[in-house]
Amino acid sequence: MLVALLGLIAGIVIGIMSGIVFPHGFSGYVAMGILACLDSLLGGIYANMQDNFRWKVFATGFVSNAVLAIALIFLGNRLSIDLSIAAIVVYGSRMFNNFSSIRHWILNKNEKKAEQNAEA
Repeated sequence: MLVALLGLIAGIVIGIMSGIVFPHGFSGYVAMGILACLDSLLGGIYANMQDNFRWKVFATGFVSNAVLAIALIFLGNRLSIDLSIAAIVVYGSRMFNNFSSIRHWILNKNEKKAEQNAEA
């Protein structure tokens, strides 16, 4: 998981330093792709914490979530419907759920350590 985190940091640094600017028309696609990828990243972190992480599941979920989010935006643009709201709600709520699960896992782990130290 450390490799994925280092890759994310390297990608952000390279993206900022490259000076590439997306045209305004693509901003919705890029934003939804990033949101979907962040959702997958948090899900992967949580799965790793539970010793349930599998690279194939993470990689396919990462790519398919981004493609699905971008496809929703494309379809919405073609139909003149703002489907980005649906994607924001779904991926946003999943991100908050994953983040909450990570936080609970960390807190429970620290409480168990404190209990074990108190018993010893």
